[in-house]
Amino acid sequence: MSKLIIVLLIAFSSFVKANDAFSSDQLKEMAHAFVKAKNSRQQPNTTVKDIDHFISLLADNFIDEHVKYNFIYTDKTKLKTDMIAKMKDKIIFSSIEINELMVGRNVVFIKMTETGKVKPSHLDKIVEYTKTNILSLEFNDKGLIKHIRRHHG
Repeated sequence: MSKLIIVLLIAFSSFVKANDAFSSDQLKEMAHAFVKAKNSRQQPNTTVKDIDHFISLLADNFIDEHVKYNFIYTDKTKLKTDMIAKMKDKIIFSSIEINELMVGRNVVFIKMTETGKVKPSHLDKIVEYTKTNILSLEFNDKGLIKHIRRHHG
């Protein structure tokens, strides 16, 4: 009987631990990993491997919502296809700087400044930009991103 109680206590404590929120430090680390992966897929030497790594941070049932443009991705295959197509752009320079992080229960809000110099494949001119954006990353219990909300500056 006591062995059964011990087994049940261990199982219950594992269940409770699995439902705990990620710590603030863990969430900040996951946010930095996301920004690093996002930045890596927007460089002059970006490879499909960089894109695959970025996509690996997403849950299978993810939502990537571009609020300002009322556009949503929910399909990893379509997202990858579109990211590979962007590799046709000539990236001269691209950088992302995190300005501020705010964490909640399994969510991180990131205020970041993106700077770049790009010649999109569909344009005849080089585009330079510096923009500050805010996005939120919601994580599932496995630490994968289940919802991105992008608020473009």
